[in-house]
Amino acid sequence: MLTLAGCSAPGGQAGAAPDGAAEAADSIRVNIPAGASALAIGSALHDAGLVRTARGFALYVRLRGAQSDLKSGQYGIPAAAGWDDILEQLRRGQVLTEAVTIPEGLTLREIAPRLAEVSGVTADSVLALARSPDLTSRLGVPGPTLEGYLLPETYRFAEGVDPETVLRAMATAYLDFWTPERRALADSLGLDERELVTLASIVEEEARRPEERSLIASVYLNRLRIGMLLQADPTVQYALGAPRARLLYRDIDSVADNPYNTYTNPGLPPGPISSPGSATLDATLRPEQADFLYFVARPDGSHVFTRTSREHINAKNRIRREG
Repeated sequence: MLTLAGCSAPGGQAGAAPDGAAEAADSIRVNIPAGASALAIGSALHDAGLVRTARGFALYVRLRGAQSDLKSGQYGIPAAAGWDDILEQLRRGQVLTEAVTIPEGLTLREIAPRLAEVSGVTADSVLALARSPDLTSRLGVPGPTLEGYLLPETYRFAEGVDPETVLRAMATAYLDFWTPERRALADSLGLDERELVTLASIVEEEARRPEERSLIASVYLNRLRIGMLLQADPTVQYALGAPRARLLYRDIDSVADNPYNTYTNPGLPPGPISSPGSATLDATLRPEQADFLYFVARPDGSHVFTRTSREHINAKNRIRREG
């Protein structure tokens, strides 16, 4: 779990608290506005029943030389907290945070509503920001959007946190994944960072069983090596813009000219089709050493892997008969 509490100092500068806090059962909510004076903060604490006198707390803050250290935000302060504990919480900016879980394999369009809830803005606003080439460039990911470069994780953010702060935290988690060892593994596969993430995003969509991720990655890498079309259904689903319960030939034909259609375009698509998790990225970096070129799904989500088109057709027919 990654924790980030977006908050503002009294002077109005945005910042990030070192560790936010979930709301305890015996805590009292107090909102400290940006730019609030020590007296105003004392008044908010007094109104919440946490201090006896607002002026007394303000004087205490000045005696401690902490007037410029107190952070704004929504706090959950224990009812029995002493002045030392309250001051420390305000100095550290330990504001209330909310858990946001981003599962593996979500697109930006699917991630945006989850981030909008904690940011207090519209999903369209988050989506537009995540698709901004300017932000992508500033964050240092291989863009042109943040599609595929927001690492799935459980994060904690302060209520009302700025959406750019949220996207930055998720992109930073992604960048932290890329250790020198992992970059060397990608180089050994003949793939740059963007290509590796693109392939991993396809593997993420195809794999229903974790143990098959590296084998599915191997199939696609084998196809790339011999110049065979990837023919990956998830890329066509992405080109269609909305998932289909069952992909038909007419669906594939309807987006024949789309660069994400790997039935009609050779090689990898232009970029990731979703955000792969770290486990899938690692599985793609360490593919199985196998010579399979095909796989077909069983009803239970596992796959039958085969080497030739004849074996592949036989496997599909057998699965149809069994299920």
